Amino acid sequence: VLGFALGIVVAALRLSKSPFLQAVGWAYIWAFRSIPLIVQLLFWFNISYLYQRLSLGIPFGPEFVSFETVELISPMGAAVLGLALHQAAYAAEIVRSGVISVDRGQLEAAAALGIPRFRQFRRIVLPQAMRAILPNAANEVISLFKGTSVVSVMAIGELFYQVQVIYGRNARVVALLMVATVWYIILTTLLSIGQHHVERYFARGDRR
Repeated sequence: VLGFALGIVVAALRLSKSPFLQAVGWAYIWAFRSIPLIVQLLFWFNISYLYQRLSLGIPFGPEFVSFETVELISPMGAAVLGLALHQAAYAAEIVRSGVISVDRGQLEAAAALGIPRFRQFRRIVLPQAMRAILPNAANEVISLFKGTSVVSVMAIGELFYQVQVIYGRNARVVALLMVATVWYIILTTLLSIGQHHVERYFARGDRR
């Protein structure tokens, strides 16, 4: 949710008419797609070694608020932050591609009819863009869902980490990996079913 919320903002920057905002959006996507996910996670997990204390205030002036970094970002917070920032870069391109896939002629026709810009986006652009966005977005969500196993390197008790703990005690590695696989299949199947129903909802205009 956080990744796609931020991705929408970054996509809006990329679609902006301002060259500066476009450059900011492009730089964000370039940076977070270029750095491996595990590096991002370990950076946020170990940021307290780099910055032991952060503060808000006037540069070279008084500080208004200060806090210890180790208290600000917990292991779970580092995992959520790293995954969300990483996901946002991909979500931004998915959203942008969906929006630009809508034929510009439809917006010109809507403008000629005097339809306000916000209503143009809500009633014309968004329903059509969602048909292009949803399949790719669902793939990204499922990929990220499985990719959460990466946070096991931070000793966070997610599914794969719990499996490692158990087979470390009883040495039944293959059996426990099969258990994890079954859980991943069940949960990704539920996500796929949800994707199917949402796609049907946005495709209802095409059905006669």
